Amino acid sequence: MADDTIRLALVVTEFNRDITYPMEKLAETHARDMGAEVVEKVLVPGSFEVPLAVKELLERDDVDAVVTLGAIIKGATDHDQVIAQQVFRKLEDLMLEYGKPVALGISGPGMTRAEAQERVKYAKRAVEAAVKMVRRMRELRSG
Repeated sequence: MADDTIRLALVVTEFNRDITYPMEKLAETHARDMGAEVVEKVLVPGSFEVPLAVKELLERDDVDAVVTLGAIIKGATDHDQVIAQQVFRKLEDLMLEYGKPVALGISGPGMTRAEAQERVKYAKRAVEAAVKMVRRMRELRSG
């Protein structure tokens, strides 16, 4: 491949923005450190809306992988469990449908706000997973 630049898109939730903003900034910095370029950043209201934005980004030729960033925090009900299960499953489905990596940087469910704040650094893991998977997929496709 002549151009080996890895082009990432970030989908970041606005809900729990005190947690997702530092995740976003860390992801941008880590992508740059890994030699990847963030070509698009999309803010969505919450984790439930992430799959729709991911789908739109996966359809673009200038996006090699999407990194999702969010925090699903435990509330008074099991709503966090339901949201997480549905969102995570749909992201996996989209990854397989489009043949492009979708990195899961959405922490939770079942965690407290303090636990979510401790997991901000997981944004780096999501960027690393996306970059590694793009490289592996390129290797597999080139024979």
